[in-house]
Amino acid sequence: MPKIFIDPGHGGKDSGAIGNGLQEKDLTLDIALRMRRILLDEYEGVVVKLSRATDIYVSLDQRTNMANAWGADFFVAVHINYGGGTGYEDYIHNSLPDSSKTAVYRSQMHAEIIKATDWFDRGMKKADFHVLRESQMPAFLSENGFIDNAEDAAKLKTGAFREKIARGHVNGLAAALDLKKKVTLYRVVVDGVQVGAYSEKRSILNAIDEHLNQADHIIIEKV
Repeated sequence: MPKIFIDPGHGGKDSGAIGNGLQEKDLTLDIALRMRRILLDEYEGVVVKLSRATDIYVSLDQRTNMANAWGADFFVAVHINYGGGTGYEDYIHNSLPDSSKTAVYRSQMHAEIIKATDWFDRGMKKADFHVLRESQMPAFLSENGFIDNAEDAAKLKTGAFREKIARGHVNGLAAALDLKKKVTLYRVVVDGVQVGAYSEKRSILNAIDEHLNQADHIIIEKV
């Protein structure tokens, strides 16, 4: 049962970076909440904890202490960049070799986030950030676009794009931690009688084709 700790950067009195009418603390929280929803809705046996689920201040020590005490399997910090650049980059601690489990996880995260967002790829980097240094489990920090870049900010302002960012992070987590998708079953009911329950679209279509000519009513509903 993978335990994933998601850390939306900043919060409360700490706004993080500000630019183009946006605050980093709001964006990171929105992305983290979307990540939690996707993980819990779509994957089996996943436990998720957030360092904050509302706009409150949480110190760096509190964040890593919380994750360590909980016994998280992976620490994911979500941030937005600042400083005139553009695109996406991520970090692991600078003491870790490229062969480490953390580095392998990060490579999978990086690839999926770039694929989902089509951000300009600024590369995979290392740093001595507190949350990377003090966490007792593999830890990863993402920088999702530049809040002071008008083009990046225009993307970040839309819920649809923040959903892409969240989806990219979750896809990376699924690859890194070998998460299993929940199986959704749909039943096909023909003239009031269930003729089968299927998880694959092709099977559903086959069942419909089989009864289409002689049925008055065909209903498809989630089990």
